[in-house]
Amino acid sequence: MTNLLPLVVENLSFQYHSRESAAINDISFEAKPGEILLIAGASGCGKTTLIRCINGLIPRSYRGELQGRVLVNGEDVKNFSLAKLAQTVGTLLQDPEKQILGAHVKSEVSFGPENLGLPSAEINARVTEALERLGIGHLRDRETFSLSGGEKQKAALAGLLAMRPSILLLDEPLASLDPASAREALAAFRRLADEGSTILLIEHRVEDTLAVKLDRVMYMKESRIQYLGSSDGLASVVDRHEIKLPASQVMAQVRAEGIKAAQPVRHVSPVLSAPPLIAFENVSFGYGDDPDVLHNINLNIQHGERVALLGPNGAGKSTLIKHAIGLVKPRQGRVLVEGQDTRQLSVAQVARTLGYCFQSPTHMLFAPTVQEELEFGPNNLGFKPLEVASAVSDSMQTVNLAGFGKFAPLALSFGQQKRVTIACVLAMRSKILALDEPTAGQDYGNYMNFMDGILGTNTSDKLASNFDAVLFITHDLDLAVIFASRVILLAGGTVAADGRPEDVLSDQALLKRCRIVPTSLLEENLKLLPKTGAFLRAETLAQF
Repeated sequence: MTNLLPLVVENLSFQYHSRESAAINDISFEAKPGEILLIAGASGCGKTTLIRCINGLIPRSYRGELQGRVLVNGEDVKNFSLAKLAQTVGTLLQDPEKQILGAHVKSEVSFGPENLGLPSAEINARVTEALERLGIGHLRDRETFSLSGGEKQKAALAGLLAMRPSILLLDEPLASLDPASAREALAAFRRLADEGSTILLIEHRVEDTLAVKLDRVMYMKESRIQYLGSSDGLASVVDRHEIKLPASQVMAQVRAEGIKAAQPVRHVSPVLSAPPLIAFENVSFGYGDDPDVLHNINLNIQHGERVALLGPNGAGKSTLIKHAIGLVKPRQGRVLVEGQDTRQLSVAQVARTLGYCFQSPTHMLFAPTVQEELEFGPNNLGFKPLEVASAVSDSMQTVNLAGFGKFAPLALSFGQQKRVTIACVLAMRSKILALDEPTAGQDYGNYMNFMDGILGTNTSDKLASNFDAVLFITHDLDLAVIFASRVILLAGGTVAADGRPEDVLSDQALLKRCRIVPTSLLEENLKLLPKTGAFLRAETLAQF
């Protein structure tokens, strides 16, 4: 009977008071025990709004016009208090910064069970089980502020698992995880489903999720369900420009459509004879009294380079970039930006040369409107009014935020907030651009468009001309395959490899050791490299 199912959604529609159109429209589906349902779709299609209706945040925390109903174990969610509903329906938010409350990982994971009033022995057992499920027992006593973005994501997920909800709503749980950790998390989700949990998985990393046995896939577009069925049928209904499909499927579609091959990225040759833009000389660093997280780093970043920083969670990637912006100073060695020691420069002085986009947007956003947020940097750098207006307009256009100027940044979705922070850095027009996980919270179409715009591979070349070098930290291996002229692979706080993507990413043993899982695009590129001579995107590979 329908009312015995864990989750039933009937004719659900919702329109926020602040928006002119419905966020979701006439959504109906059922979810069974032991099922993993992937929910895919472009940013703004209504995925997160659907989750908020199921976990009760709509209409309690988000106001608007709600129609239809959501049944959890046969009872309408409007009859539950949020505290009671949370014992059955557990939610993982997109941004772990908004979910972590505990000072230490152990206290974070135990927070939920403690609030259920469980005995201490039961709490300890649940904490241990949750940490072991995700392979992060070694983080048990770590302070949460010192964790990397991916480690925070795992800690937040462990806190959710310790509550043992029967329905899990996971909003981009893989966003900050390295490829191997993402595989491990997906395997943990599969085990939970096999034990009887019902899991709704919102994820832009669709190809990664296909590695686990998905029971069904829901594809949403323009606030409605466009497809609900097996993963095998997904490729025939989705727009490959919005949803990232396996490379072989993209290549087959391009060949079938007879589309002219897309142009590859135009890499500028680095100017090796000139002084480096950034130089790391024997740099070692650790937080507080903790052991070093960076060990004797020696690197030069040259004019014209497009550098991808890859490596497992906790490898030191963000810490390395924070040295370049002067947010942290090395314990040993020194960092030079355009020949000047960062110890002698303020963060504001470095910002004229290097613009840095943080991994978590909440670390950057503060202004009442998007327009004011973007104007802040250029104004403080002394731009003239017309220059400020031009920089803000160009930046908003590049990241697909035109028309959002009057919106409050912190009221936007996580993906939109991330794009606002990227636009803030673009508007400053620094010489060097550094992006920390630029694809987090972004659908494939959005991030490919703004990366093309930043690197000057489409009609928006004006922004690219402002950057002497671009560095980006990413767990999206394909971003490195398509856009990088150089890959630096960090592991354990040291440089494990440094060179051309074609050289570094062809070493299978190295990738495995550094928890990098080859994607279908990398595999197709390696297969065709003797013919192409360089890494290319799937649409271009189709001609070979």
